[in-house]
Amino acid sequence: MQLYILRHGEAGKRVPNGSKDSERPLTTTGEKEVEEIARALVRLDIEFDFVATSPLKRASQTTELLVKSLKLKKNAVEQWNELKPEGRRADLYRKLSQFKQESSILAVGHEPYLSTMISEIVFGSGVARIVLKKAGLAKVTVASFRPTIKGELRWLLTPKYLKMVAK
Repeated sequence: MQLYILRHGEAGKRVPNGSKDSERPLTTTGEKEVEEIARALVRLDIEFDFVATSPLKRASQTTELLVKSLKLKKNAVEQWNELKPEGRRADLYRKLSQFKQESSILAVGHEPYLSTMISEIVFGSGVARIVLKKAGLAKVTVASFRPTIKGELRWLLTPKYLKMVAK
């Protein structure tokens, strides 16, 4: 399986206590950045069979912009609670294991959840120091899910690089 991992675009400032962090939207800059990332994906000829996104507003907005730009079918996109910052990665891996081995899946979520996930898949634990910038994209080839998830990091692209590709 080709698993693409995208961190949401730039979001508004963290809100004071009592407000819902889950409702923090992308900034105008974040929206433009995600649109550039989508153009880069088109230029790189990257296609997805399925997109799973965190239901938090900034991740959902990121996904909506990608779906629109990449002309993905709406039925190929789902919100998964497993991609929330407090989600359980073991449950995420179980869901991902239901897809065919030749699938190309995009997961859109948050830090430090996503970098820990990459570390677990590639190194067998969440201790490796991987930095996934806002609107950064990683590609991991997942070789197996049992007994534990195992894979290889193919690349980790910064938003700066993706924006250069988009031009």
